[in-house]
Amino acid sequence: MLGIRSHAQVESPRSMLELGVSGGMNLSRMEFQPSIRQKLLQGINGGISARYTSEKYFSMICAAQVEVNFSQRGMLEDFDDGTSNYYSRTINYIEVPFFAHVSWGKEERGFQFFLNLGPQFGFFLSESEKYNGNWETAGRPSSIRPLYGKSLENKFEYGIAGGLGLEYKSKIGNFFIEGRYFYGLSDIFGNSKTDDFGRSANTTITARIGYSIRIFNKDLQK
Repeated sequence: MLGIRSHAQVESPRSMLELGVSGGMNLSRMEFQPSIRQKLLQGINGGISARYTSEKYFSMICAAQVEVNFSQRGMLEDFDDGTSNYYSRTINYIEVPFFAHVSWGKEERGFQFFLNLGPQFGFFLSESEKYNGNWETAGRPSSIRPLYGKSLENKFEYGIAGGLGLEYKSKIGNFFIEGRYFYGLSDIFGNSKTDDFGRSANTTITARIGYSIRIFNKDLQK
């Protein structure tokens, strides 16, 4: 009897589904080889999510979460020459992260601290470039020059994403804030020895807020 109670306290099954919406801002840059000086480019991020909670292990609540978001990433060149010269590239994606979601705190009413971690995939929608200032493409360094006017070549993106956040659970739904980081493992341009860049991958910091509601919560502890 004591053994059964101990096991129930260590691992307790759950079956809960929550659906949510979120929105926020991206701060992004791209990793290039050869490198390019950059500032952070601002963009928007927002979409929908589904989270399934399966168990509580000790004090850790374990769940799986999938999202479908619209996300703007890209780069903003830092000319650092005292002029108003400006170049940016904005790339629009539909991103789909698959997260292991673990949290600690109140399950019904109150605060939870959570961690998201897992792979993320991106599907290209469109891109745009903006130029400004009195500069000529031909006058730029030879290692940077191929970037201007070059269309994205790889339209499927993948990488690793992780985030930390705080969620408040109330009787009218759940409210959360999260900071997230995405590290791209794929390149937007070709990366062979004959290509212009050995690496051209997105990296993004995201700040987001959201709201979710519980669809069902089945009691499995019987």
